[in-house]
Amino acid sequence: MRLKPVPDPPAALDDLRGLQRAVPLVPGSTDDCCARLRDRCDLPDRRSANDWLAFLRALGLVRETSRGFVRADAEPTPELVREGLREGVLLVPEALAALRAATPADPLTPDALFEATREAVPRHDRARDPEWEATWRDRAARLLAWLALVDLAERVDGEDDGGPGNSVAYVAGDAA
Repeated sequence: MRLKPVPDPPAALDDLRGLQRAVPLVPGSTDDCCARLRDRCDLPDRRSANDWLAFLRALGLVRETSRGFVRADAEPTPELVREGLREGVLLVPEALAALRAATPADPLTPDALFEATREAVPRHDRARDPEWEATWRDRAARLLAWLALVDLAERVDGEDDGGPGNSVAYVAGDAA
């Protein structure tokens, strides 16, 4: 099963350790783990903490047991994060295929990734979010930034001003 949440990437891969260490070694409930993540990592709300918990699970840094969530005995290495992204995060295979097709003359933008994957956006996300297109465009930008963080993508163009139509663009990275 591939998970949807894609939080903003940290400045460096090592910053994932703090998030991972906020999850207990002894299994805890979702509510307990979200509270710990929110408090220890200064996250703005429970939803952000829940997204991080799911994302860390997709990366193999957190495990879900019958008694709750627990920190995995794994370091957030580039290799582990790459594998977790490839295997556990929704639309990563499609993003990697689009990156491989991109060239420096025609790099992949978040908007182009969204357009290439819009039909794969789950129907229930479209139905419950009147702004689903903007939500998933933002997700495409965050996903490409995560892929760049672990060398699956390489940023080749533009500044990320955070607004619509930004000019950030990518091609496949060395690890792709």
